[in-house]
Amino acid sequence: MKSIQDLLNLKDKIAIVTGGARGIGYGISYRLAEAGARVMIADMDDAAAQKASQELTDKGWFTEALKVDVSSEEDVKQMINICKEKFGSVDILVNNAGIYPSIPVAQMTADQFDKVIQVNLRSVFLTTKYAAEIMKQKGGGKIINISSVDALHPSMIGLAHYDASKHGVWGFTKNSALELAEHKIWVNAIAPGGIATPGAAAMSQGASADQMAAQTQAFMAKIPMHRMGEPDEIGMVALFLASDMSSYMTGEQIVVDGGVLLS
Repeated sequence: MKSIQDLLNLKDKIAIVTGGARGIGYGISYRLAEAGARVMIADMDDAAAQKASQELTDKGWFTEALKVDVSSEEDVKQMINICKEKFGSVDILVNNAGIYPSIPVAQMTADQFDKVIQVNLRSVFLTTKYAAEIMKQKGGGKIINISSVDALHPSMIGLAHYDASKHGVWGFTKNSALELAEHKIWVNAIAPGGIATPGAAAMSQGASADQMAAQTQAFMAKIPMHRMGEPDEIGMVALFLASDMSSYMTGEQIVVDGGVLLS
């Protein structure tokens, strides 16, 4: 029986975290790097990725930054190839990159809908496809998809495209887990609720102070814990799924929402 220290030890593991520069992605990158993994922080914002990588490297952990458009097949192929060339493998893939512009269906364009599906769902297919090829060669791996409580229940009007993408992520998680289990590749998802991130704050841009206060109060009223979650609280669950602590789990979704779905 392994000790707790050994179970959570990711030394010599190679991880990719998409959208890993800020918010939930940074929380995940932090915990995986702290546990000993070599982490590639893949993000559309190159400056943010470089800054995040430097912050973690300054702590004595091993990280690299890479600018990637996860909706582009060529970018994803390049990301996987660079990771293999630099580190030798891919052991852990965290599909965190995502967007959620608030637009009611009546005002939504086809291009806006397609963009969310491409970034949030198509990317999960692309990264899983190409990372799994490397994991099969090595004899196993872990894939962690960041879905949302919106994969289970809508949170607000204006996120129909986002909700469609996250329902898709949850369905893709289950089916790819079924397909990849024989290769010892475990595929699971985390469904965050309201997490205090720069992206969440950006959704309130343009609102007055009174409007923001009212929105916050209404949202908090739905959460039994009466607070927003922190990125690190998703990072800790990602560490659990990336480690041997979750050795008998695949095709599952862990809800981390402060109890909001109970309401």
